[in-house]
Amino acid sequence: MENGLIPEKIVSVLLQESILRELIEKNQSATGTNTEQQVQRHLPLNTKTAIVLSEPSPRAEGDILQGPELTTYRKSNPSSLASEPAGHRSSDVECGDSHGKEPRHTAGPLAGHHHMDGHHLHLSSCHECLELERSTILSVKYASIENIPDLPHDDDDGDNVDSDEGADEVESFAGQSRRVNVSGKPPNVLVYTGSSVDRFDVIHCLLAECIDTESYTLYPLRPQQALSEPWLESTLLLVLAAEETLTPQLQERFLAYLDKGGKVLGLSSTFSPAGLSLVTKESQRNQICRLNFTKSDSTELELSVLASGSVYVREPAEGMRGEVELWGELHGEAKDMVIVRVTHGARGGEAVLCQVRLETAPDAQRIQSPAGFDVLKMSNALRYEVLMEILTSLGLSCELSQIPPPSPVHVLSTCPELKGRFLKWLESQIDREGMLGSPKSRLKLLSGAELQTDLPEGVLPLLPTTPELVSEQFNLQAYSHHLHTHTLGRTLLYAEATPTTMDLLEGLMLQLPEEMGLIAIALRQTKGRGRGGNAWLSPLGCAMFTLHVQVPISSTLGQRIPFLQHLAALAVVEAVCTLPGYEEIDLRVKWPNDIYYSNLMKLGGVLVNSTVMGPIFHLLIGCGFNVSNSNPTICINDLVVQHNREHGLNLEPLTPAHLIARTVTHLERLIQDFQEKGPSAMLPLYYKRWVHSETRVKLWSEDGPEAEVLGLDEYGFLQVKTEKEVVSVQPDGNSFDMLRNLVITKHS
Repeated sequence: MENGLIPEKIVSVLLQESILRELIEKNQSATGTNTEQQVQRHLPLNTKTAIVLSEPSPRAEGDILQGPELTTYRKSNPSSLASEPAGHRSSDVECGDSHGKEPRHTAGPLAGHHHMDGHHLHLSSCHECLELERSTILSVKYASIENIPDLPHDDDDGDNVDSDEGADEVESFAGQSRRVNVSGKPPNVLVYTGSSVDRFDVIHCLLAECIDTESYTLYPLRPQQALSEPWLESTLLLVLAAEETLTPQLQERFLAYLDKGGKVLGLSSTFSPAGLSLVTKESQRNQICRLNFTKSDSTELELSVLASGSVYVREPAEGMRGEVELWGELHGEAKDMVIVRVTHGARGGEAVLCQVRLETAPDAQRIQSPAGFDVLKMSNALRYEVLMEILTSLGLSCELSQIPPPSPVHVLSTCPELKGRFLKWLESQIDREGMLGSPKSRLKLLSGAELQTDLPEGVLPLLPTTPELVSEQFNLQAYSHHLHTHTLGRTLLYAEATPTTMDLLEGLMLQLPEEMGLIAIALRQTKGRGRGGNAWLSPLGCAMFTLHVQVPISSTLGQRIPFLQHLAALAVVEAVCTLPGYEEIDLRVKWPNDIYYSNLMKLGGVLVNSTVMGPIFHLLIGCGFNVSNSNPTICINDLVVQHNREHGLNLEPLTPAHLIARTVTHLERLIQDFQEKGPSAMLPLYYKRWVHSETRVKLWSEDGPEAEVLGLDEYGFLQVKTEKEVVSVQPDGNSFDMLRNLVITKHS
């Protein structure tokens, strides 16, 4: 080009005709007709226009290295601020000049410069912007389409700009971002796994579960790219997770990133800054060890982890400016250092390096034994807590950017005729304002055409039309196929996201005809609750529903209503363990209302709320259990995978729709049998599935009397035998502590 700049990359962007005319007019006034013709050749007046983004010649900017562009693994929409790093532990050893971090700057290189206000596009012809262009040339070189400043529409005044993001995958990681963070760097997280693509997939999935993925983008960093691409200035965090030994060139390159104030997370990597050396302990490799980890608030966490086979040893280096802090050590006489924080250089470089395999899930191929799976799975939530503590200390946010808003509620049914009767009943229940429900959950019946209607805050649209695709997470056809009931669960209120399914039914149940068999099902609950006010985490992959059941007070079950929660928990276990091939999946019930994997970990629970209206109990049975959401605790499909591995089987993973339908089917049969035969109809099966056989417990406190668990009494209360007497414990105020074998009184 005339100003000495060389075009580097052609990027397709959307420009409107008015913008093009403005560019041509400005360029014509500055350079004359010949330049206008040149611009017109590059900028044809159509919808999609190719813009030449130019940059100085690499010969003029000798410090710019050329190389292949990096490929993005995933594109996100950055939006929020990163949290401030947590305070660090006190240093065990200080070497040289070890001061705190340098202040982080929120202003980027464009701060205070207003020449480009209004998002006007400059093609290196504006001398006033030449210095700005030179300072941001790397960002332009690797900018993706979504990072080009949005241009105003013809009818915009320039103040309000509507962004229209492309759906294609972007091809770079060093672009400018709309998200601002406290370090002033774009929110790029680079993951180096050497030559292993599979390992990158593992690390990517792990990080995506820990950090706010609305605010950061994860990219692979290949060995050649690490040595050649200019990524050092545009990376918020570098994750080193290659298991092979780093070459001296790579070690030097990563140290250069630290020198520039970079942040590094090491996961079983051989990367060692000054002040540290790695010592191999082959006997520990891939062995389960106990880790003691200290959080920033001095809280100590103890968990089981897989050792990498290497440990850190302090090795003070001459002239080193930084410090080494011990964050995690293995149990044992040696107290091997396996998690350390290292500061490096004068610009705030910082690394947290781990030689325990925090990246390895309990069901990984490295874990061969069922016992190993159990031990690591019990520490899985703590493993995530440690990871998020480390990521937060390195300046990343591990908080969700926002809670998903409530979605419309759809009326579904397994029978079209029943759906018609239900809709007719709903219309008869509408109040003067056209609303349904209770103060906790207000519903307004709308047609599909009225969906865009503005509703008062807290009011959810109730749509009688069935969406073409309910959800990838919930298949109505599969639900209908596996539901075999006379009444229960045949009419559905379905929502992708709702505060609680319990609230959806609470305002409808007292007038609801029993024949409707209404159930509320949600993919996600934002305010789920359990017994005693406990919160219930409700991520995708969790089966969540509330079922309406009517029971006459004078009936057998009506006289023993505490049994209903036991029946509901038992129905969940039976839904899985009566499937052909799945009989040996080790699901249990725990008194009074939990679903457990063996006697080790909770993966679900039941909550029953009752209201008496005349001679009828109106009961809402709320239930949630983990089906495919493996982290941070455990789910049913984890057990299926382990069972397949141990027995050489190929059982299919289960789905929430499948198991909700089977649970409701079993519950209706259990209720019917109980009404006909009383507790004796279900107790043998309940004792077969529960975790408390021959258990001895301490009552009320650790100093209380010891007792033996006998079973359930005639009203569904836990019956225990002390040296002096037999005691019944009511479930409404007590809980069974599996870790200490205590029957404790719960305090709200």
